[in-house]
Amino acid sequence: MITLFALWMPILFSAIAVFVVSSIIHMVLQYHKNDFKGLPDEKGVRDALRGFKIPAGTYHFPHAGSMKEYGTPEFTKKLEEGPNGIFTVYPDGVPGMGGQLTLWFVYSIIVGVFAAYIGRLTLSPGAEYLIVARVTGTVAFCGYSLALLQNSIWYKRSWVVTMKSVFDGFIYALLTGGFFGWLWPGIAA
Repeated sequence: MITLFALWMPILFSAIAVFVVSSIIHMVLQYHKNDFKGLPDEKGVRDALRGFKIPAGTYHFPHAGSMKEYGTPEFTKKLEEGPNGIFTVYPDGVPGMGGQLTLWFVYSIIVGVFAAYIGRLTLSPGAEYLIVARVTGTVAFCGYSLALLQNSIWYKRSWVVTMKSVFDGFIYALLTGGFFGWLWPGIAA
């Protein structure tokens, strides 16, 4: 059986490839540039919210403290009056991308580790490139894409935006499967 440590090269190389390609997607191709819309009267909304000193976090409005409250006529009226939504407040200040990029790379390694784990349990040393790529690429697709669908199902994120990210995950899965297929250990002599 192949050890997880024996798969460090495809884990690392696929994470590097995903990191580079995702950077190209976001900085060069830029098909995600319209994923978020600006607020009407952004200045007015920001000025109004600033006074509340809202801590960083994710908020739902109107907010019901329980399912019982959610079913009350008062809460129903709030929903009908609107606006309704979910928003995330970031900490004040100029955001640095270093931490997020580091976490993205770590996440890509984690996806690679899971692909390696499933691959080592289901494939033998010397398995054919295409079989290795299909198994590990499928696991990577699950890691990069499937949970994104919940954002559209539960949080009303645009399906177009979600599907663009799922497509990105498909590209990352192809890269991951390709590196695993290429670097899969052969039969020991």
